[in-house]
Amino acid sequence: MMSTYEGLYDFKLTEQDEEQAVHLHEQNINIDLLFQGPLSPNAIPESVSKKIKELCEPYKDEPMIYSSMPAKMITKLLASGEIPEYKSEWYKSGITAGNRELHLESLESMVTSMAEVQLQFDSADWLVKALTAEDIRSAKRNGHKAGIITAQETDGLGTNLDLLDVLHNFGLRILQLTYNNQNQVGAGCAEQSNAGITNYGKRFIERLNKLGIIVDTGHCGKQTTLDACQYSKTPVIASHTGVEAIYPHMRCKSDEEIIAIAKTGGVIGIFAMPWFVHEDPNHTTIDHVLDHIEYVIRLVGVDHIGIGTDWPMSDVLWSLVYFKEHIAPKLGFAKGDGPSTETVAGLEKYSYFINFTRGLVARGYKDEDIAKIMGGNWLRVFEKIWG
Repeated sequence: MMSTYEGLYDFKLTEQDEEQAVHLHEQNINIDLLFQGPLSPNAIPESVSKKIKELCEPYKDEPMIYSSMPAKMITKLLASGEIPEYKSEWYKSGITAGNRELHLESLESMVTSMAEVQLQFDSADWLVKALTAEDIRSAKRNGHKAGIITAQETDGLGTNLDLLDVLHNFGLRILQLTYNNQNQVGAGCAEQSNAGITNYGKRFIERLNKLGIIVDTGHCGKQTTLDACQYSKTPVIASHTGVEAIYPHMRCKSDEEIIAIAKTGGVIGIFAMPWFVHEDPNHTTIDHVLDHIEYVIRLVGVDHIGIGTDWPMSDVLWSLVYFKEHIAPKLGFAKGDGPSTETVAGLEKYSYFINFTRGLVARGYKDEDIAKIMGGNWLRVFEKIWG
């Protein structure tokens, strides 16, 4: 039975445990709420990587454009069917639903990314846009995959709250209040001021609540996260973060933040970024990620934990190296502390996603609790806010 799965991390499971893990993984609705896949550098053919590099070379003197172009090229190649691994990797992963991300740093990026995201849905008859929780359940029943439209920044919206209505009509269902830095809404996790939510930010959250867009605090600063939990009338989430008490990185949440999110009925999604979960990114394993998951469970209970991997990126290797050297420092990342080539052992490719289920089985979690961790808790929040 296990022969259909690749990249199995050595949890020293018995044959019976392995069978249980496969059954659970295939039965459960598995959700990755910061799903940069299904592709990864290891899943993109070398011939495709070389083709993309040739197409991007004329833009090398414009770092931001050069850095962002590979992902855009991949989207276009997907639409033309030139990367069949896009579908095969997603299906091998067992992930039922993952987010498809809009970029809202400017009006131009907003329009462009809406077109790119819609192209993914239009070019794959097996990928459905999830507007309700039932859309995800239906995708599972029908052997399809569901894409949840999200965004990680709000800068391009300025102070025009009506743009939120437009984005909701397009399908936006989850919106992160800030990225690393300060914006109109609040302070990000890289801001020394820890200023919290602004007056405008409070109105912004009110509009999100009215529309049924989930408030995401993944990259928010501590006070911004706490304020969001105070002001929001619906559950607040952190789609992709870690535990500060395990590894004190700016991208991780304090116990106070985790408790506040849980009190809203929300969920904390744990990421799989080697630089953010463990002190040695070259020797970070899925066990280290599971340690973060277990900490949250011990602190606030199994009903408030989920997965939002955020890594590996759907990009080519040469582009990731360029990004770390030339772009990451401009986005608030410390030197050497941002997306590059390292991966978590046990999650080098999204087709290895079963290692989450296998690891939870190895740690003795009950079937019903594994179902919650792997996606059930996210789905509960979706049902409450989206219907």
